[in-house]
Amino acid sequence: MYKRRESILKIKDINELQTYANKIRQGVIEAVYSAKSGHPGGSLSIAEILAVLYFNQMNIDEKNPKAKGRDRLVLSKGHTAPALYSTLALRGFFDINELKTLRNINSKLQGHPDMKNIPGVDASTGSLGQGLSIANGMALASKMDSEGVRVYCICGDGEIEEGQIWEAAMTSSHYKLDNLCLIVDNNNLQIDGAVSDVMNIYPIDEKFKSFGFEVINVDGHNIPELISAFEQAKKVKGKPTVIIANTIKGKGVSFMENEAGWHGKAPNEEEYKQAMKELGGAV
Repeated sequence: MYKRRESILKIKDINELQTYANKIRQGVIEAVYSAKSGHPGGSLSIAEILAVLYFNQMNIDEKNPKAKGRDRLVLSKGHTAPALYSTLALRGFFDINELKTLRNINSKLQGHPDMKNIPGVDASTGSLGQGLSIANGMALASKMDSEGVRVYCICGDGEIEEGQIWEAAMTSSHYKLDNLCLIVDNNNLQIDGAVSDVMNIYPIDEKFKSFGFEVINVDGHNIPELISAFEQAKKVKGKPTVIIANTIKGKGVSFMENEAGWHGKAPNEEEYKQAMKELGGAV
């Protein structure tokens, strides 16, 4: 049996984790502004989720990104790559100054995550609806090999309008993937407007319950709630867990919050300066 090496940073101080979430947001704004394109809204809404996963929960080693027994994260909503890149840079997988090269032709940091070129990225994603299927494969392989790996997958609420998500949910439940934790970024906004108007997927919790998931509802910006939810998920046996994280699109930047228009738009210079000022970042 494979025995994995534990490499969890496990920062417990809530204020420190919140500081990391804020730095993740600063990195998102810096990257998208530098690229003059990208997806800030949904990147900002998952900052606390990523801060808790990468600085408190996940067994990963920035010095050995391909370690056999590492935990995995699949960013199924791959267009929010700026948030993942900012997190990986802060964790030490690559130099944080590379965020300014987002979407440049010769940069490894393209608009969607690329597992072949970016240290710390476990799955190439971008076509919405596919990430949970990838995560299922990772989780099942880990159980077959007795690796003890936990697999996390972040989906958008608009993304779960895709039929493949629900086919994958059946698979998660059928194979009793209790090492799988799905997180739904529930900010009720997608590119065309409110999710409830475009294609109503509510109630999300009841749908996943009917598919055999353990369901946990949290405030996706409340770090103690997130930590508690992830710890609770580890104790679930015989079925997968979904954490429905209720979030605010554009969180942390006043003029981006709850505005669908910031789904895929870069700030201009004035907006960049205001956003960084609100986030406490240097300009």
